[in-house]
Amino acid sequence: MHEVRNNPEKRRFEMDLPEGTAFANYIERDGVFIVTHTETPRAIRGRGFGAIFVRGMLDLISAEKRTITPMCSFVADYMRRHPDTQELIAR
Repeated sequence: MHEVRNNPEKRRFEMDLPEGTAFANYIERDGVFIVTHTETPRAIRGRGFGAIFVRGMLDLISAEKRTITPMCSFVADYMRRHPDTQELIAR
C-alpha cells in the first residue's frame, strides 16, 4: 500500500515509491489546497501510480475536512473522471 502524506514544510503532498517520490505542489489559502503541479517519477509513468497518488491526496484532504482547487491539469482531469471527488472542489 502506498501512503500519501502532507509535507507542509515543502508545501506538497508526497508518496514514496522505489523509483522516487511522487509529489503535488500546493499553495494553502483559507483551508483550500490550490494544487499547482503534480509529478511522478519518470520510470513509472503510465502505470497508474499517478491515479493512486491523486486518490490518496484527495482522501487526505477529505479527512482534514478541507477542499481543493485543482490548477494542475492531471488532478483536474482525475477529478472530472471521478464524480465522487467533486464535493472536494472549493466553491
